[in-house]
Amino acid sequence: MKKTILIIWSIFVLNGSIVLSAQNQFQHVFADVAEKANPAVVTIVTDKIIKMDQFHKEFEDYFGWNFIPPGMNNGERRTNALGSGVIVDSDKGYLLTNNHVVADVDEITVRLLDKREFQAKVIGTDPASDLAVLQIDAKNITSIPLGNSDQIRVGEWVVAVGSPFSTNLSHTVTVGIVSALGRSNIIGNNKYEDFIQTDAAINPGNSGGALLNLEGELVGINTAIATGGIERANRGVGFAIPSNMVKNVMNDLIENGFVQRAWLGVYIQDLDDATARALEIETRNGALVGDVVVDSPAEKAGIETGDVIIRFNNLDIRDPSHLKNEVSSSDPEKKVNVEILRNGRNKLLKVILEELPKDNLVLSKSKTKTDETGIGLRVQDIDSSLRERYGIDRSTKGVVVTGVLQNSSASRAGIKAGDVITRVGTRKVTRAKDFQKFVQKAEKNHMILLHLRSGDVARFLTLQLDK
Repeated sequence: MKKTILIIWSIFVLNGSIVLSAQNQFQHVFADVAEKANPAVVTIVTDKIIKMDQFHKEFEDYFGWNFIPPGMNNGERRTNALGSGVIVDSDKGYLLTNNHVVADVDEITVRLLDKREFQAKVIGTDPASDLAVLQIDAKNITSIPLGNSDQIRVGEWVVAVGSPFSTNLSHTVTVGIVSALGRSNIIGNNKYEDFIQTDAAINPGNSGGALLNLEGELVGINTAIATGGIERANRGVGFAIPSNMVKNVMNDLIENGFVQRAWLGVYIQDLDDATARALEIETRNGALVGDVVVDSPAEKAGIETGDVIIRFNNLDIRDPSHLKNEVSSSDPEKKVNVEILRNGRNKLLKVILEELPKDNLVLSKSKTKTDETGIGLRVQDIDSSLRERYGIDRSTKGVVVTGVLQNSSASRAGIKAGDVITRVGTRKVTRAKDFQKFVQKAEKNHMILLHLRSGDVARFLTLQLDK
């Protein structure tokens, strides 16, 4: 009996020693990452001079009367803001931060861990990805190597370093895990987003700071937080720009001063479950083409409205944001394979990409019988009088909505008079008679997929019908 107890106690102590040793090693990993990264993470203080006469004018325009707060005159007022940055090239003094940290400022001061301060020069900014490259003239500085963000997995440990709230809290280190990958539509639809989500504490002032893996490599630039309320503080939902996107943008900014992006020329939207069932396709991944820009690479290659792009450049496409990021990071003039689903069949197309136009007109230029339907729509063949009444472009083909029944499926979906319906499901429609026939067939599935054009905007809309 004594021998048995002794053996059990020995195993417990042995196992306890093993666990304790593992814990100590794990703690040392975080400490080693922080110790290595801190000298390369900087605090950024920006100054902006506001002309007080302009402030007074805006105040008067807003409130309707002139008011000069005590202690202010008609001169200038200096304001400052706080952010973070990461040195990525110690030889040339290049460092990364967010565009929103340095946008429209007059002076940028970079403060190192050893309290040295330097005035920074802006090498280039990219509002679309919210990244900026700065440069300081400094010796004996440390940089952080860029890691491969494509190798990150959900659940891995990461370390965030930055300057939350004030300069007194500079080089704050927080730890968390990767909560999700590929997050988009966080800041805005017109941005290039592929965020790493993390629960490592990120707060105002952390913007532009480092997100590191346990190898001490930079895998992201901390950019945004979701607070769930009006308080601007951490709630465990932070977002970082992945290092592979950072690398592409940084190289372009250093070499050219701007980012060169490729262009496909399609309006795309999510492929949700209802739309996929209406199109009678199995996959829920990909990007549904809602419209094709005239004379774009997509149109020249034969991509059509209603196609679902499932692969681009031999890469499976998850969703519209994924496709947008992959296209933008490609080289203009490059020929790529684009695989689509059309009428339930796979089709491979060759597309020669072009450089993203700077002209918004180029970017957005898109291509009398009456009938009523059970979904609450009255449509007519388009004639010259209807084109004039609703401002329909002469090149637009389809049937025009001339009436919407109140409280109908169409009304609840937001369809209005003057909208032009160009497709029912995958079928093109140019006559009200055909529209009625296609709708009756689609109603059997208790849902109808319509493609509508309203002015210059085109989109797919799925109507759910009561069974």
